[in-house]
Amino acid sequence: MFDLDLKFLLIFVPVILFSLTIHEYSHAYIANKLGDDTAKRLGRLTLNPLKHLDPIGTILLLLVHFGWAKPVPVDPRNFKDPKKDMLYVAIAGPISNIITAIISGILLKFIVFNLASAGAFGAYTVPLIQFLVWMIFIGVVLAVFNMLPIPPLDGSRVLYGLLPDHLANSIKKIETYGILIVFGIILFGGRTFSYILIYPFLKFLEIFSFNNLELNIILNIVFNR
Repeated sequence: MFDLDLKFLLIFVPVILFSLTIHEYSHAYIANKLGDDTAKRLGRLTLNPLKHLDPIGTILLLLVHFGWAKPVPVDPRNFKDPKKDMLYVAIAGPISNIITAIISGILLKFIVFNLASAGAFGAYTVPLIQFLVWMIFIGVVLAVFNMLPIPPLDGSRVLYGLLPDHLANSIKKIETYGILIVFGIILFGGRTFSYILIYPFLKFLEIFSFNNLELNIILNIVFNR
């Protein structure tokens, strides 16, 4: 059993570390482009995952396979249009995860599965397929989760940027309790919350027209390891 868990972690941990890193890097990159170099000055404009790790989030990641990275510091006062530019910074993270999932899906469909079916892959076929499947799953789940309109998640920043000022300010009023709301949803949301995350992943797979055999392989990796 330990051996199976170790093999799982050897694939899962690099995938989620990369996904969290590209997510936070994208926030820092767009913020810098829009005029705020706070993240850059603090060494966060980097693809080095060590710069983005949160101690508690990392420990939970290893123990329960759920964690988080350190939020990228942003100073909206450096933007020309703070409200609109914060929206762009916020949405950059989820978009980066979707792009990663799309690239992984293309590689899985048109390279890995095709070469594997032609017998052109050897011992590395299974781990490579597992890696790409987890890249798709984690990418989609991170994007959907972070787009929930609850502070401090990215979705709340996007919603703030879209709403008129008098409505947007109401979001700030619940920011103090936002993290408690998020944890409450995770702990007590049960199957409903899982469905909210898994359904977009299943719909995302339709983009690549996987056949039944390929879908069975993908779903078996995600849900049965």
